[in-house]
Amino acid sequence: MAERSFAREVQQLKVPAGTTFRGEGILAVTKALLEAGVGYVTGYQGSPISHLMDVLADAQPILNELGVYFEPAASEAAAAAALSASVNYPVRGAVTWKSTVGTNVASDALANLASGGVTGGALIIVGEDYGEGSSIMQERTHAFAMKSQMWLLDPKPHLPSIVKAVHDGFALSEATNTPVMLELRIRSCHLHGSFVTRENRRPQFTLKDALEHPRRDLSRIVLPPASFLHEKEKAEKRWPAAQRFIVEHGLNEIREGELDHLGIVMLGGMTNNTLRALRRLGQADLFGTSRVPLYILNVAYPLVDAEVVRFCTGKRAVLVIEEGQPDYHEQHLHSILRRHGLDTRLHGKDLLPMGGDYTVATITQALRRFLETHHPAAFATPVPVSMPAPRAAEVARLLPPRPPGLCVGCPERPIFSAMTLLERELGAHHVSADIGCHLFSIMPPFGIGATTMGYGLGASSASAFAAGAQLGASKKAIAIMGDGGFWHNGLTSGIANAVFNRHDNLFVIVDNNYSAATGGQDIPSSRADNANRSTKHPIEAAVRGVGVDWVRTITRTYDVTAMRSALHEALTTKSPGPKVVIAQSECMLNRQRREKPATAKAIGSGERVVKERFGVDAAVCSGDHACMRLSGCPSLTLAPSGDPLKPDPVARVDEHCVACGHCGEIADEAVLCPSFYKVHKVHNPTPFERWRAGLRARLLGWLHAREDQARDRRALYGPEAN
Repeated sequence: MAERSFAREVQQLKVPAGTTFRGEGILAVTKALLEAGVGYVTGYQGSPISHLMDVLADAQPILNELGVYFEPAASEAAAAAALSASVNYPVRGAVTWKSTVGTNVASDALANLASGGVTGGALIIVGEDYGEGSSIMQERTHAFAMKSQMWLLDPKPHLPSIVKAVHDGFALSEATNTPVMLELRIRSCHLHGSFVTRENRRPQFTLKDALEHPRRDLSRIVLPPASFLHEKEKAEKRWPAAQRFIVEHGLNEIREGELDHLGIVMLGGMTNNTLRALRRLGQADLFGTSRVPLYILNVAYPLVDAEVVRFCTGKRAVLVIEEGQPDYHEQHLHSILRRHGLDTRLHGKDLLPMGGDYTVATITQALRRFLETHHPAAFATPVPVSMPAPRAAEVARLLPPRPPGLCVGCPERPIFSAMTLLERELGAHHVSADIGCHLFSIMPPFGIGATTMGYGLGASSASAFAAGAQLGASKKAIAIMGDGGFWHNGLTSGIANAVFNRHDNLFVIVDNNYSAATGGQDIPSSRADNANRSTKHPIEAAVRGVGVDWVRTITRTYDVTAMRSALHEALTTKSPGPKVVIAQSECMLNRQRREKPATAKAIGSGERVVKERFGVDAAVCSGDHACMRLSGCPSLTLAPSGDPLKPDPVARVDEHCVACGHCGEIADEAVLCPSFYKVHKVHNPTPFERWRAGLRARLLGWLHAREDQARDRRALYGPEAN
């Protein structure tokens, strides 16, 4: 199951032309694809673009009506390779994935695609995951566009601009025979707005047409001597064609302003923050009219020399607002200006940070310094600026740290608890981590995981340590990956490679039922029925299929004793070859998303529903807190014992508990802690249960009253009183 359903929202995709479409950025992109007559769409999920795949999956019936083929790809490489359908045929294709990590995986196919070129429009929609909200290493897509000579669009965070970029991207691709990348920043993926729709179009040339009328052009195949000619074609034909198209269709924007001796060059994605910063300084109004002339690069690559020269001629100084390092645009603009003999002074990283998010506060500071240097009259009258945002260091002192962690009841937590317990017996081992929720095991309280090299590469990143057996080492290396990473890359580059090279390492595969970290999308090993995909292919069968002999499957990860036993056996056995432990339990977050609404509905309709909860008996709790030190569950906290003779705080279970039972099981080294108890709360009980509950309450009340009377007698007549 996906993280959320868009079944209701996708109905908007069928609205007629001229309708005002309101919704999220990703829905707008999907509508634009249908308006552009796309023939096929594929991709791989990943933040911040994951829900584009979810929207497309929910829109499958609408796509089918229009003759559009959609499939979730096994990886970004598989998705990029599918764009080969647009090499020889005038069919439009689109793919999508997460930022540079996805483009890394796809780079081989993209390099070949960009070399041979395309006939139909090929659009690569990238979720640009850069900045403090990112979950990956800090790189940008721009380098890939330059490396392979693909054009890169970076539209303003504004639905009409994003929709226009989709249409422009296909047209630019076809006009230049070049794949086009469309980057959507985190904020663009999630913003809401409106735009006026066009009519959905069936593909003018379909995949069926291509199959029935196959074509072949030897000059498009990346083999010498054609591959040498492709580079010449890029420079002499495609590049000039792209620049002409950009100018003729006004893809970039030049906005005039009264301070015509100055200028600001910015990427389209930085427009909103820049205009807000200008407004804070009194240099722009609420509707985006700026006193400083603006050059908005909705096309981040390539730059157009003629436009740059036109904008910068007669200007004393220009500020370039470009996030990240290297400063690709600043360098390129310097080159263009000097080549054309302009002495306009160019500012960029001298006023702005070398890396990191360019927030409104950051841009405001740079703009103030820029204007104070080159136009101090802008501040002749004090500018009313809202209270400045607190500095990061000041905020850090006020707020407690909140490192990322596993959810309440996460089935991966018991795996790492078992590994932590095992370390006490066998000592620490080298652990190679992987991309996914299990990467949070590197944080307290576990501290497990030394490296992470990429999605599904956990097994491969432990391969060098397979030399341990040859060198006489007494320990094995451990590698962890999730089921999503396993099917993405881990089966071939990790497990099969380990079999081929006779590794003696241990591989732990976390099987959540679906690709939990990317939003709950189905994968081959999913146990859910899927009308459009083939599921229920066990991971154990796959690893045995590539030659692994030693495999253990734990069907309930919350059984810490069983997990610990399987890991212990794997690390101590003399059996040759790789060892694989498959740890199965459904992602608790997705499980709760499914079960909570169903439970609430059942309770509302009067059905009898039993809900489990755990608690801690403060009188029994010893204050050891092993339940927290070995699990780190967010639903566990500290509370006063209530006993003046017991000053240390005791454990307490808060209202977020999902009754997985892990905390009680791992306390006292995986022996059920006696201070934990389980209660069953019955909603809509039967008449007999009501009578029994009343009887119990009366009996307990009588016992409590009797105890109170005995206490009072002892207080009056001494400890011997009855």
